[in-house]
Amino acid sequence: MEAMRPIDHENGTASGRRTPPVEGATVLVVEDDPTLLSTLAYNLSREGYSVLTAADGESGLVTARREMDRLDLVVLDVMLPGISGFQVLRQLRAASDIPILMLSARGEEQDRIDGLELGADDYVIKPFALRELLARVRAGVRRRAVPAAQPPSVLFRGPLRIELERRRVMVAETEVQLRPKEYGLLTALALEPGKVFTRQDLLDAVWGEEVIVDERTVDVHISWLRGKLTDAGLDSSTIRTVYGVGYRFVVPDDAEVEDQPPDAASA
Repeated sequence: MEAMRPIDHENGTASGRRTPPVEGATVLVVEDDPTLLSTLAYNLSREGYSVLTAADGESGLVTARREMDRLDLVVLDVMLPGISGFQVLRQLRAASDIPILMLSARGEEQDRIDGLELGADDYVIKPFALRELLARVRAGVRRRAVPAAQPPSVLFRGPLRIELERRRVMVAETEVQLRPKEYGLLTALALEPGKVFTRQDLLDAVWGEEVIVDERTVDVHISWLRGKLTDAGLDSSTIRTVYGVGYRFVVPDDAEVEDQPPDAASA
């Protein structure tokens, strides 16, 4: 892989500084190419991680389930013998919120959308620069290690109720099943109703500040989120597009009042 170059371990990143990994962090790499698997394992070990490896989907699942309590991130190839990386992703995501970084030799947009929809945290196309991959691994591990600020236990936004401790979303009496990134976008917006979030703001809040993800990814996830909320009976204008900027959340009961002229709202 010509584009995957060994990292300069003296200088680390292009800025000359290398952020050390979280102490004791463990990464599982599931990859069927033996050369790439050994290269990733070697360089992740050089970076200070404990590295577990698997050469196919079934053994990757077995290892992940056995070591889940100490795993901090999974690097998962899409094209694996036996069960595919997407199938592994689906099964892991059903049981855990561990960060999962997908690798794929196929750059089709639909593959990336499928991975994100199934709950992948990041998606890297082969061939890739090793330095970039290591940066994304560091970012994923740090996000898992640093606890978020403690929000209120329940958000009430008109007929919408978000039970943060249970990660449960209700519209009136209907429970809405959201994928992790959809849930993250909804809570980020709903915690500060009325505030305009740029796409980059939402990427930083939900994907992490150091993750390199196309801003269009936000639009795709917002579309999915809106569809699910609308299907559950929430007003479609609750999450509004601020054209040329991003999105904002409007409390459903306030939507009509907000759009009226000041005199009409106070009449």
